[in-house]
Amino acid sequence: MELGKKIKQLRCKAGLTQEQLAGQLGLAPQSVSKWENAVAMPDITALPLLAEIFGVTIDELFDLTVEQRLNRIENRMDVEEELPQDVFREFEDFLKEQLAAQAYQKRATELLSYLYWHRMNAYAEKVRRYAKDAIRRSPGEKGKYWELAQAERHAVWDWNVANHSKAIDFYREIVEANPAVALPYMYLIDNLLADHRADEAELWLERYCRLEKAHPVMKRVYRAYIALARFDAPTADGIIEELLQEQPENDAVLFEAAQYYAAKCDYGKAIDCYERAFAADPKRPRYQDALMGIADIYEITGDRVKAAETYGRIVDLLENEWGFTDEVELQAAKRERARLLAEA
Repeated sequence: MELGKKIKQLRCKAGLTQEQLAGQLGLAPQSVSKWENAVAMPDITALPLLAEIFGVTIDELFDLTVEQRLNRIENRMDVEEELPQDVFREFEDFLKEQLAAQAYQKRATELLSYLYWHRMNAYAEKVRRYAKDAIRRSPGEKGKYWELAQAERHAVWDWNVANHSKAIDFYREIVEANPAVALPYMYLIDNLLADHRADEAELWLERYCRLEKAHPVMKRVYRAYIALARFDAPTADGIIEELLQEQPENDAVLFEAAQYYAAKCDYGKAIDCYERAFAADPKRPRYQDALMGIADIYEITGDRVKAAETYGRIVDLLENEWGFTDEVELQAAKRERARLLAEA
């Protein structure tokens, strides 16, 4: 339905004349008449007040389908770092309503997760800012260190807090319920390795390797990490080096080798493999992960100029391969480049 017809429908439903509606909007009656006859469109600034008068959302003014509203919610989170509280509540209520509809249940569940993750990240940024300021003012007080550690996922000393047993239990549950699906095995093995539970990781890797969709590179890369979890670096190094010799142009092999060397702080090899992985990737658009790894290494080693240059490459990638203009990732990359240049 056209916007003008929708306004007329809602006006009549509310029992308002054109003059009464115009009065509430602070406009001349002719303005409402022009909208309803499709001669003119309301100014965008009038839409929130129109929605308030009629007791509907702005989306409902445009009579969007459920699918269109779901897309709008996702797109808005993609381009805004923090949603206003009223918009957050509107999205939350709408998505919860869709949980009762079988046709939209899966998408609504996914978007509710995204909505809360989006809010969590926005609030985590505030925690980072204020906790760091508080720590600078009172470096001997422990409370803010804990809040900052949680917001930025810092390492913590206490094993009872740092271990991944709850994640392991969850992913084991998902694997056992979906034994033919490859992805949850990888998350299960990742968390087992993070806790050096090498024997269990090896058992689950054997099951993973029997799956039709098991990633051929990861079958061998995980064996290297299992060796590392057993503190057997020579065996781990040998597995990665053998992979590189066999498949020197495979972007997946190169990327995983870069990850491996970065984790071992062998930064020269890591940068070389990241660069080769990025260059060898046949897909377009390419992901920014390899470039982010390079930027992190340059910053870790104190070369902020090269780190900033690498973020410039990320900006170029997002703009020219992904076609981003205002998305959150692009804004974040530009901020990182500016920060590094300022610190250089």
